[in-house]
Amino acid sequence: MKLYDHPASGNGYKVRLFLALAGIAAERVTVDVAARAHKTPDFLALNPRGQIPVLVDGETVLFDSQAILVYLAARHAPAWLPADPRGLGEVTQWLAFAAKEIAVGLQAARLHFLIGAPADIAAAQAEARRALAILETWLSTRDWLVGDRPTVADIACFPYVALAPEGRVDLDAYPAVRRWIGRIEALPAFVPMR
Repeated sequence: MKLYDHPASGNGYKVRLFLALAGIAAERVTVDVAARAHKTPDFLALNPRGQIPVLVDGETVLFDSQAILVYLAARHAPAWLPADPRGLGEVTQWLAFAAKEIAVGLQAARLHFLIGAPADIAAAQAEARRALAILETWLSTRDWLVGDRPTVADIACFPYVALAPEGRVDLDAYPAVRRWIGRIEALPAFVPMR
């Protein structure tokens, strides 16, 4: 199994973190994003979107961090993905939240300050605070996003929330979110981003 990613990628980190937490071995292949290696014909053959991460597991090639998390859990670590329709639906709604609200807010703000990515920074930070407020309300009455244990939903949402300060979004007003971050960081086999 190979994971194509970059050390500074929050989406790549989602997959690296899950691999560590679930005890799944994979070879890491660092993609030189600065040199635009993710836009070469060879890489585009793996992912026509020209983005990282990409997972290659035998004949299976997957892109998009949320899709990769679901695949890895379903194939190698089923305790991280509920099998019942309700639980699976609840995980999926948080995967969508990670791909929309978190991406257009927290991820966009971080990329703006980290690499100068163009963004309406005021709008991105406002969306980031809106996403954090949703998480704060949700996590104020529960430890995990779905059920009574961590799932791939938590891992999908975690990186850009934990990295909010890199997008100049303060977490002080979100104590339940900070406690949730602490619970994830306390999981056995947790690995930091860098």
